[in-house]
Amino acid sequence: MRRWLMLLPLAIFLVVAVFLYRGLYLDPAELPSAMINKPFPEFSLPAVQGDKTLTKADILGKPALVNVWGTWCISCRVEHPVLNKLAEKGVVIYGINYKDVNADALKWLVEFHNPYQLDIRDDEGTLGLNLGVYGAPETFFIDAKGIIRDKYVGVIDEQVWREKLAAKYQALVDEAKP
Repeated sequence: MRRWLMLLPLAIFLVVAVFLYRGLYLDPAELPSAMINKPFPEFSLPAVQGDKTLTKADILGKPALVNVWGTWCISCRVEHPVLNKLAEKGVVIYGINYKDVNADALKWLVEFHNPYQLDIRDDEGTLGLNLGVYGAPETFFIDAKGIIRDKYVGVIDEQVWREKLAAKYQALVDEAKP
């Protein structure tokens, strides 16, 4: 019995070491989301530009990326030119301006151009909270019915788009064709 007690710390150490070793090989951009295959949350929030109130109905009808961004987010500045290029190529992108000052967001969109077909103002972070957002940038892939099909955490650069995300978006577009 005493021998087992002496081996217990070693066993605990080995279990912890296995978990830590496994963690070295996880991709931080693939944070799990409880929202995958669930409907996009209901919301009623103002648009960043203009005085329109946007709801879930405004994002339904076609597959899209829903990009969570903020002017306070350094990584969003890196990602933004790629989003502009994707929008020019016809990728549907909706924005969620997350926990930001609207005047700063308006200035950003003028200065860096606006890739968003619509941009939701989430000043308090309520929509972000309902989506399980950890920070920005985060991008959700939704189908034409508003079901969240995937999520990407981190900067979408040209390589990430080409190697990881373009095929996912195209599959949603193909699925939506009659």
